[in-house]
Amino acid sequence: MTIESYNDITDTQYDALQEIGSIGAGNASTALSNMLNKKVTMSRPKVMMVDLAKLSDLIGGPEEPIVGILITLDGSIKGMMMFAMTQASGRRLANLVIGQDTENMRFNDIDKSALKEIGNIITGAYMNSISMMTGFNIISSVPHLAFDMAASILSVPAIEFGKMGDKALLIDSSFDEAADDIDGYFIMIPDLESYDKIISKLGL
Repeated sequence: MTIESYNDITDTQYDALQEIGSIGAGNASTALSNMLNKKVTMSRPKVMMVDLAKLSDLIGGPEEPIVGILITLDGSIKGMMMFAMTQASGRRLANLVIGQDTENMRFNDIDKSALKEIGNIITGAYMNSISMMTGFNIISSVPHLAFDMAASILSVPAIEFGKMGDKALLIDSSFDEAADDIDGYFIMIPDLESYDKIISKLGL
């Protein structure tokens, strides 16, 4: 069945996206554990369709300062991926990579480099999970890192999703390392032709 809008996604297709998210979460946990040399787990992701107008509400509201890590996709699958988190979670992740302990919300060049590397790992893990399940070759861009209010950063995926429906496909995950819980929101935006290819390859 050809998907003409993200609003048309069925429950069975939700289940497939949930499975892709779970594999991606496992890949990301393993890669981050290796990077940090300590165990990092990731919760089973929750897949949701949310109204575009309410997308920023899920990350603390339109004025919440967040970190957005965006990559574009090419090859067999075209579109974009974004990993978004509050700046507090971004600070905790950067601290883990660099081995520091600070609550300063001003991110220096070393912090930004660490977050870009984390973004590479997380988005790469999800991309690899799609490749593993479909056999598709997916090429990703260099990650683009942004710090701003949620409404501003999330306007980019909102514009892209707006071309295909009035809802966004959101994968909600959280990391757990020692006592620190780090929430993250993974927004996957294949174009509709690419989404059709993924669903078709999975036999759905």
